[in-house]
Amino acid sequence: MILRAASLQLRSHLGDVAGNLDRMAEGVCQAMQEGCGLAVMPEAVVQGYQVQGANVELALSAQSAADELAQRVGAGSVSVVFGLYEKADGRPFNSSVYARLTDGQAEVRHVHRKVFLPTYGVFDEARYCQSGSSVRAADGLGMLICEDVWHAVMPALSALDGADILAVPVASPGRGFSGEEPENVGRYRRMLQAAAEEHGMFVVSSCLTGFESGKGLAGASMMFDPFGRLLAEAPLLQEAIIVADLDLALISAARSKSPLLADLRGKWRLLAAEAGRIAAEGGPDPGERPRGPVA
Repeated sequence: MILRAASLQLRSHLGDVAGNLDRMAEGVCQAMQEGCGLAVMPEAVVQGYQVQGANVELALSAQSAADELAQRVGAGSVSVVFGLYEKADGRPFNSSVYARLTDGQAEVRHVHRKVFLPTYGVFDEARYCQSGSSVRAADGLGMLICEDVWHAVMPALSALDGADILAVPVASPGRGFSGEEPENVGRYRRMLQAAAEEHGMFVVSSCLTGFESGKGLAGASMMFDPFGRLLAEAPLLQEAIIVADLDLALISAARSKSPLLADLRGKWRLLAAEAGRIAAEGGPDPGERPRGPVA
């Protein structure tokens, strides 16, 4: 089976929810015209990433945001992933929504709430958002948001829960300018490729672009196949739509050739027990001076 997928690298306008939803719908309609059954959009694309404390008043429920998008898209059927500041139980989350849009109606299939909220350097997310506490897949689709994918255990958990395709909405200011591209773009390329190759799954990232509050959001959305091969990559610092055909038969082929996910599943109870032991016993402060095997 071939699934044609699009990554919509979009620019948001801070706080302009209606305008951002209009732009999202335009991109989704363009992806549908190109025969896509899946369209992935960036982190916080509904409100803009740098709204900070205004996220409380701008936050929407996952269903209401999906409904608004579906009404704008209108006729046709497509699955979408998009990022937003979500209002749930009276609290704001940095979330990603997976929904099926059919003829102006939306069915929310899953919501992922960002687990790792960066609060260092140029980031201040934990001041404004609650942290998520679970990693799930639905219909073979997993979602992680930005820093979530910097922790190798997170793609592993997604794959263990049944993800064949991992969608990664991102809003990443460009950082490190000593080479031809920002250093964090190269880091994303390595991490996403490693996740795809290790777990035998497709990885589709969608990155916010443009400038918000003086920060340049890098873009460079990417798609990888289950062998870790780059299928498509968007340019830096500009809106773009990239499209690739995902041959789902490659998933079983990759996992048969390199059965790392099966090996991990076989050892997961042991590793989960070890994780519980380490958590119970505590460990060295990660900020301490690195120590060798001999004091």
